[in-house]
Amino acid sequence: MKYVFPALCGLLLMVFLCGACQPVDQPEDLSRTTPGVSETEIRLGSSLALSGHAGYLGTQTLRGAMSYIRYVNDSGGVHGRTIRVISRDDAYDPPTCLSNTQQFILNGDVFALFCYVGTPTTIKILPMVDEARIPLLGMFTGANALREPFNRYVINIRASYYQETGEAVRHLVRDLGIRDVAVFYQFDAYGFDGLIGTELALKQYGLEPVARGSYIRGTRDVREGLDKIRHSGAEAVVMIGTYDACGEFIHQAAGQRYCPLFYNVSFVGGEELARRVASLDHCVVVMSQVVPPPQSFSGEGGDPDYITLLKRYYPNEKPCDVGLEGYLNARIMVEGLRKAGRNLTRMGFIRAIESLSDYSLGSSLRASFGPRDHQGLDRVFFSRLVGGNMEPFYDWKALLLRRDVQIPKTTVSGGSKQQPGGGA
Repeated sequence: MKYVFPALCGLLLMVFLCGACQPVDQPEDLSRTTPGVSETEIRLGSSLALSGHAGYLGTQTLRGAMSYIRYVNDSGGVHGRTIRVISRDDAYDPPTCLSNTQQFILNGDVFALFCYVGTPTTIKILPMVDEARIPLLGMFTGANALREPFNRYVINIRASYYQETGEAVRHLVRDLGIRDVAVFYQFDAYGFDGLIGTELALKQYGLEPVARGSYIRGTRDVREGLDKIRHSGAEAVVMIGTYDACGEFIHQAAGQRYCPLFYNVSFVGGEELARRVASLDHCVVVMSQVVPPPQSFSGEGGDPDYITLLKRYYPNEKPCDVGLEGYLNARIMVEGLRKAGRNLTRMGFIRAIESLSDYSLGSSLRASFGPRDHQGLDRVFFSRLVGGNMEPFYDWKALLLRRDVQIPKTTVSGGSKQQPGGGA
């Protein structure tokens, strides 16, 4: 008898998936009820880190998205329906993310999956997305596995990690003349993706990393990775990690009087990284971003901008690039729902997204999709640590490489004294 319940659950899942798995090229039966859609509501499922060492990223992504969705709902919704986001905390843990997604699909109460956070978590659910033929839109990750091979149900908004690391390496080599580049990475799918992207970018210049150092996801044990990189004499370190681990790495490196150029990809969460390394302003800390600086971003087309809506719905929150990305995810989601019409179906929604071309998001930021192009944006921006904050910059040649910087004697490995809360 103990095997009956698991078998029954598996049978129910197969029945549900088979019902959802109609060929993409066949017309949908509009007489059937679309999962997650009622006369008055559209429900979206979001599994993301709302606690633990990635909690800041998930919280800010969701609040950025909800600032726009709440505005849309207050304005009458989409074709008379309000949008409801059902969020579940996965604490940046892949098995928990998988379990959350199984519940979304088994219960049949969500129309699409939305604003997932993290590479190892999101990659885990891809087989289920394929089987259920459910749209997955707006992930806070630039993983190449979400882009290749092409997946009809996966819709990326942001630029990829390959694009981020490619742009950064180009500036390091061409503008600054740096050839000794090391990579510090999280030992999982996220870190491997950034490592490969960096290696591919360096290869274009006949180079390869002079050292590779890693750490285990969810920890701050960076000592072994730091030792490898410090002894290599690298002049720049590409960092593919969380703000906790990367902040700890920078603190420990500075404590050992080692201050190369520290470059981080967008997933690090610039505001949280800056908070952890604010006392190390004498080091050169830069990061790439896939959205413009929030303070300079203005809305277009009659919709209020991110900062205006964040202040309205979450008055105690500080604007950040992570939140702006969530806001842009929601903009694309809502526009797709509008273009799909009142008779909403999943494939109709995907076709609506694919029809978006040169769609203005504000501040000269435009998104374009197509039947074989499910990534809307390609631009990469950069910021650097100045006065305890990450501020945008455009002139790489003006960066001062302090190879012989004198580290104050009071500098210690301060990352471990911070409160937990960073992830990618």
